[in-house]
This record gives sequence, structure tokens and C-alpha cells, in this order.
Amino acid sequence: MSDDHTHVQEFFGARAADWDSRFPDDGPAYAAAVDDLGLRPGDRVLDAGCGTGRALPPLRAAVGPSGVVLGADLTPEMLQAAVRAGRERDGWLLLADVAALPLRPQTLDAVFAAGLIAHLPNPVDNLRELARVVRPGGTLALFHPIGRAALAARQGRQVTPDDLRAETNLGPLLARSGWRMTSYVDEDARFLALATREN
Repeated sequence: MSDDHTHVQEFFGARAADWDSRFPDDGPAYAAAVDDLGLRPGDRVLDAGCGTGRALPPLRAAVGPSGVVLGADLTPEMLQAAVRAGRERDGWLLLADVAALPLRPQTLDAVFAAGLIAHLPNPVDNLRELARVVRPGGTLALFHPIGRAALAARQGRQVTPDDLRAETNLGPLLARSGWRMTSYVDEDARFLALATREN
């Protein structure tokens, strides 16, 4: 991905209108991953790279009416699809780059990121930016509704040792970015890595 994000915007912009219909059965996996995030009523959470906002309803349910839910995405068409789906009722939608969030330091309790890490141009710096906006002890969830091997098979490729999502790569990457990985699951049915914001 180039630093100006043109490629990512073009890729997702062209697919935004039918994105949800391409993956109609992912809802329960999103809800289960949000449950594992351990949010409490009143918490403040960001869905980083929110796309069409599929995580926003379970995030809202987890933090309740007193909580804050933000969805940030780089692609206007994805946010427009989120609005068409009515998901702006569950959280504030921001047209924003997760590499430079318009948020003050330590304002959030958690970040949920579905499918994001593969699209980060500078993973250490970008994950450090997510750490910047989360309070010490807060949580990061890196999620995908299918595991690495299943995703690679869907895309007609092989899983390679340099995959950022491999446990041996992801743990050190998170550590360099201000996070400590606390849980790692990579199954056919889902990928979920949880991390805690270091002090």
C-alpha cells in the first residue's frame, strides 16, 4: 500500500456497495470477538478500519448507552455503506486514517480492528498510533472472521512465514508498538489476537 492510501481506497471503494452481501454470515463471529474484548458499560471504544460498520452494533451493545463507540475508516464509500445499513446509530463515523487519528492521547479503553493489520503501510508506527489513543491497561483486538489458512485458501495463496499475523511475528510486532499480546487464536472459524496497552 502506498503512503497516500490510494490503492486501499480504490480497492475498498469499488467493493463497498456489496461488501456485506459478500460475507452475510460473519455477524456471530464479530459478536463473539467483541465479547472477548471484555468491554464494560460506559467504556470508550474505536473500531479502527471499520469498513461498513459490522462491529458497531455489538460494540454499542457491550458499552451501553453511556459508552462511546467510534468507527474510523479511510474509504468514504465504506462509511456511506455503513450509513445505508443504519449503523451510524450505533457509533460516530469518522473519515480518518488510523495512522493519524484525530483523538487525544489515552482517550479510549479499547480498539477493535477487523482485517486491518494486512492493510497497514507501517505496522509498528500504525499500531503505536493505536496505542497512543488507548489508556494504559486498555485492550486491542485484532480480528478476522476466518483464520489465516482459510483466508489464504479463499484468496488462492499460501500462508507464508513472513505473515504479520503469525504468532511468532505478531507478538514482537505488538511489543515494539506499545502492546503486550495476551491471547492468540488462529482457527479456521476465526482469527483473534488480544493485546494490552503497556504503561
